[in-house]
Amino acid sequence: MKTNNRSLIGIQLFVTTLWALSNYTWEISAQGTKYGLWTPDKACEDSSSVVQWTGGQFEFPCASTKSLFKSSGKYISKNVIATRAQIIRDTIYLALPRYRKGVPSTLVKTNIQPGTCSATFTPFPCWDMQEEGNCKALQSVVDLVVDQNEVIWVLDTGIVNTLEVPVRKCPPKVLALSAKSGKVLKTIDLDGLTSPNSRLQYLAVDYAPDGGCFVYVSDAANRAIIVFNIQADRGFRIVLPKAVTAGCRSRDVLYIALIRQDCGTTELYFTYLSTNRLFSLKSEYLRSGVADGRIIDLGKKPSRMVIIGTDNGSAIFFRNEGDSEVFRWDTNSTFTEANFKPVYRSPTCQLATHAVPDYKRNTMRVLQSNFPDFMQNRVGCGAIQQLSMMQGCW
Repeated sequence: MKTNNRSLIGIQLFVTTLWALSNYTWEISAQGTKYGLWTPDKACEDSSSVVQWTGGQFEFPCASTKSLFKSSGKYISKNVIATRAQIIRDTIYLALPRYRKGVPSTLVKTNIQPGTCSATFTPFPCWDMQEEGNCKALQSVVDLVVDQNEVIWVLDTGIVNTLEVPVRKCPPKVLALSAKSGKVLKTIDLDGLTSPNSRLQYLAVDYAPDGGCFVYVSDAANRAIIVFNIQADRGFRIVLPKAVTAGCRSRDVLYIALIRQDCGTTELYFTYLSTNRLFSLKSEYLRSGVADGRIIDLGKKPSRMVIIGTDNGSAIFFRNEGDSEVFRWDTNSTFTEANFKPVYRSPTCQLATHAVPDYKRNTMRVLQSNFPDFMQNRVGCGAIQQLSMMQGCW
């Protein structure tokens, strides 16, 4: 079914700004929660390891299948771009949003073992789960999170071809998948928690002190954060106060970043791209649905910040709009420029879209690309994408 006009406006606005478990028991892993990677006395890591690819190369079942996908327009390599990532040991999982036709799989995995310098994608969990129009399958994954139990949570907007003629194939949803087996552990239908003009952009997964699992999703168009309680199998929306959008030209991109302190408490940091202030809300209030009077204004942003990730601890990584330099801010310090530490700059001037922990190598990695060129369809054979190690040391 095609998207209505309000939805089209919302989708197009998001594209523009992108530029600049049913009865499953959720238990804390016996390994414990991993809170961050970066410490002040951390030794510098080798930053020479780079995996680079152009467009998207897939591992098809056979040559005839690949030929069929190409001839039918279901596979156009230059229309593939990775925007979000998660790493489990030597495997990286990537979100490939269906911005244009020809993206055969919207969630994939590939290998990053030592010596790997290119990437061939394998659909995750399987080809059947990538079928457009099948609402049990994935339509367009825009974000993903791996929790401490190695469950992969993915945010699927249900809308494809957002840079061409947007089509809403299915209602939006969040899926939880086992990284080990690929089994779908939980499907969360977000249709009743959204509106026709919703723009779902980012995802966070939180565990309460009692082990309860909660999912948070940002809805930029509605100035809201969706909260879903996995055990209770119910969700609700928290509408943010108007102060959160003060000074915004539009409700463009609503970034969220879940911060975990050493004591185990969590807090959600959030901001719109176009607003000049950063806010936070303790997760205990978020989980209970009580936000009035509890949102903290952390102060004025020095620029239009693009939040690209966390270390799963107390640090937020960001860059300034249009700039390739990545900064780290430890949320235990005050929100001032003096506490923003440069940790990465792309040697090719590519822009980072995600900063993710690589626990096996005790470092952070940056997913970057020339996505502004991709958005304008100026990429020739496809967008150049890289997964690089951060070289920042202090």
